[in-house]
Amino acid sequence: MYQTLMRHLFPGDHDEHGAIILAGICQSDRGLRLVARELHLAVDGVDYVPGKYGYRMLKAQFIQSRILRARDLKLAYLAIHNHGGTTAVAFSSDDMASHERGYPALIDIARGMPVGALVFAGAAVAGDLWLPGGRRAPLASAAVIGGKRLELFPQPPAVARRIPDYDRQSRLFGDRGQAILARTRVGIIGLGGAGSILAELLGRLGVGEFVLADPDKAEMTNLPRLIAAWRSDASPPAWLPGRIREMLRQYKVHMAARNIKRANPNAKVIALPRDFLDADVATRFTDCDYLFLAADTMSARLLFNAVVNQYGIPGVQVGAKIPVSQAGEVGDVFCVARSVRPGHGCLWCNGLINPARIQDEAVPDTVKKGYAYLDDPGVAAPSVVTMNAIACAHAADDFLFHMTGLKNDDAETAWFRWNSRKNRASYDVPRRDPECLECSGIDHGRLGRGDHFQLPVRPR
Repeated sequence: MYQTLMRHLFPGDHDEHGAIILAGICQSDRGLRLVARELHLAVDGVDYVPGKYGYRMLKAQFIQSRILRARDLKLAYLAIHNHGGTTAVAFSSDDMASHERGYPALIDIARGMPVGALVFAGAAVAGDLWLPGGRRAPLASAAVIGGKRLELFPQPPAVARRIPDYDRQSRLFGDRGQAILARTRVGIIGLGGAGSILAELLGRLGVGEFVLADPDKAEMTNLPRLIAAWRSDASPPAWLPGRIREMLRQYKVHMAARNIKRANPNAKVIALPRDFLDADVATRFTDCDYLFLAADTMSARLLFNAVVNQYGIPGVQVGAKIPVSQAGEVGDVFCVARSVRPGHGCLWCNGLINPARIQDEAVPDTVKKGYAYLDDPGVAAPSVVTMNAIACAHAADDFLFHMTGLKNDDAETAWFRWNSRKNRASYDVPRRDPECLECSGIDHGRLGRGDHFQLPVRPR
């Protein structure tokens, strides 16, 4: 969408051009965030014509159809044009006067949805947002989510402060890259064998904020796969009464939070010993900058997939598979890291969400133990820390180069797969269904809808 918009605004004629974006609305503790869902390009001389007060203007008919669509789909309306320049841009006095003439009426038509304007330069954007109740706010920044993340500002950001603890790694991506990590909020869903590795890696990279969710406590059988786990986390002293021992047994999210804070004492960690599927828990993940799915239930995949596309958040699903037959024969052993980007072919499109399994997972917890790995809930699947580590290292490295913008423009976009028995890496090219209700832009789909669309969660 960004590439299409920039080709339209800057075709090489050094003139002004127009467009409209309709965007999903996301409110959180970090404020208002808009997720671009639809781009409507204005045809020069037809939809974008000489202005009555300024140089150019969008025609009334073009505006009317889009503002009514924004109202009906509960989306924000953003009028767009361009100025010259590269790294800095601002509205002219004529621009601001036109906003003050027209936007109060547009707010009324939109029935409370935000309206506003964006002005682009070659590598900058400024925004003037009009909100219900007479409030008005500038755009702080815009992020373009693709193979690598591009962040745009109205003015060049201040020089980043050097953080001595991260001197060696910041020599790769600079002080600005380290500052990006420090203000990044990641969500990790599942803090078992894979999630605990991700928490450790991301904590040591200097990521500044974490949201963690996992309802399980540590057990002796999973201690070998939980990074920096203590035996007392799963097995408090035997002489204590059983009820006290159970109280002292640690939740996996609290163990992961301990490791993150040990690596980075300044990190902010929200550790939720709850199920990601609970509505109030899922909401905490809808304003992350990046998501890691390390829980392999189908229900978790469905919700993760929905949050990625509905809220415009890039993410990755990691996992390992060790098939063993009843006769004890080991099949192809592999691990995967599947990057999921909004609108680019999702887990549902690729047959990785099984509706029958979702139904199975709806049974009581006492029955569904182990469903994350096998169809038979009575059998524990093999799991090995080294395989988890391969998938998680690849996922964390992909996150790092995405967030700091160091990834090549022609970087591989297919999903990484490592076969341990064959000692072979391969890539699965994700499919994209143009009619997918999750990741396509069809009218009744989820993509970019923000808060005004239902997530597949359990009721509060």
